[in-house]
Amino acid sequence: MTDTANPYAAQAHARAMAGTQVEAMPTLPASAASDLPAGVAPADMLWAETIAPGGYTAKRLDRGARLQLTDVAGDACASMLIFNAERPVERLNVADTLKVQWNAYLGAGKLVLSDMGKVMFSVLEDGAGTHDAFCGASNQGTNAAKYGTGDNWGPHPNARDRFNLALAKFGLGRRDIHPCLNWFKGVKVEADGALVPQHGPFTAGRSLTLRAEMDLIVVLANCPHVLDPRPAYSVTPLRVSAWRGPVTSPEDPIRNATPEGLRAFLNVEAEYSR
Repeated sequence: MTDTANPYAAQAHARAMAGTQVEAMPTLPASAASDLPAGVAPADMLWAETIAPGGYTAKRLDRGARLQLTDVAGDACASMLIFNAERPVERLNVADTLKVQWNAYLGAGKLVLSDMGKVMFSVLEDGAGTHDAFCGASNQGTNAAKYGTGDNWGPHPNARDRFNLALAKFGLGRRDIHPCLNWFKGVKVEADGALVPQHGPFTAGRSLTLRAEMDLIVVLANCPHVLDPRPAYSVTPLRVSAWRGPVTSPEDPIRNATPEGLRAFLNVEAEYSR
């Protein structure tokens, strides 16, 4: 065993770990990632990271960036918060995202909207089809009731507390945690109003690609869905990839698909035309 109580031995041990690779970690620089999205040049990569079960991450992305989430082993749950990077008081509004689009389920061609009537993300591709905009994030109480513990430091961390850790890196806190989206874990609403979870596990390698329509702070937690009925803490790694891309053009079909969506794009474009 290394004697890390000795500062020189601790230094030697730390330096000996240089270059160590594990599955769940960021790739730095992102251009060094070995498993690039199709057609993406290494120099265009902005973010490459695998989030462990129970893990979290956060990143600022510029307008036009593409964000791809991949359910590596078929049992990830990507809970997401989103903020306007320049003015974080503007943030994801799940209720408006659904009601403005007259649709309760997200997928390819849909928009993710802010609380100020602007589009934050467009969904370019969806290879999963199981997402949730109803249930929000797990918390310490729900995890403790299901798994016996739910605090941030034990074996069953919850999404809400993971969000809080990520937000601190941007000067934000618990009061900034708003209702989230859950990608890869779906919930269907039955005719009687019952919520039926689609918890999987699913086919490994399903992915989702989003386009940033403004400068964003993106926060992710990879914890079991709050309605997952399984008694075990069941969640697998989540891969995150982001790369540079062009800003949405006036002719873009998603931009022009509906009058409501177009207005959300015009609201963003008015901000960037100053």
